[in-house]
Parts: sequence; C-alpha cells; structure tokens
Amino acid sequence: MKRILLLALIGYGVWHYYGKAEYESYEAAQEPIIDSQAIDKAKEAAAIMSNNFRCDGRQYCSQMTSRAEAEFFVKYCPNTKMDGDHDGEPCENDSRW
Repeated sequence: MKRILLLALIGYGVWHYYGKAEYESYEAAQEPIIDSQAIDKAKEAAAIMSNNFRCDGRQYCSQMTSRAEAEFFVKYCPNTKMDGDHDGEPCENDSRW
C-alpha cells in the first residue's frame, strides 16, 4: 500500500512539474514581440499625419510653399523632380528658403 501511495505521489509530482513547464513555455510564447521596424514605421506615419502634407501630384520646387513640404514630397510621393542629384535634399537651388 505504501508503494502505491509513493508511486502515486511521485507520478503526481512529475505530472505537475511537466504541466507547469508546458504552461510557462506557452505563456512565454504568447508574449508580444516588439518589432523595431514596425515602431519606426508607426513613428514615420505619425510624422506624416502631423505635417498635414498630402501627395497631390505636385512635382516641382516652384509648386512647394516650404522646404519641409518639399522634403515630404521627395520622401513619400512618386515622380517628384525636386532632387536632381538624388542626395535627399530637394530644391537646393531655390532661393526662397
């Protein structure tokens, strides 16, 4: 009788140990993974929305009202013609700013 009780107690301990380890590994797998690229994209989207600039087809420096607007258009809008040397600085020869 003591052997059965001892085996049952050992069996319960093993079952409880492995069940707990499995739960902890499941819990660790459920933790959110922080993706730095996703955070950067979210920050970029917030910056876009705070500027209130929209891609509306303008392509040339003469159509821009500020350097920030020109930089936005070069970075986010297709077919702009404001950065001839492709260095990331639009309208370098524009004397307005």
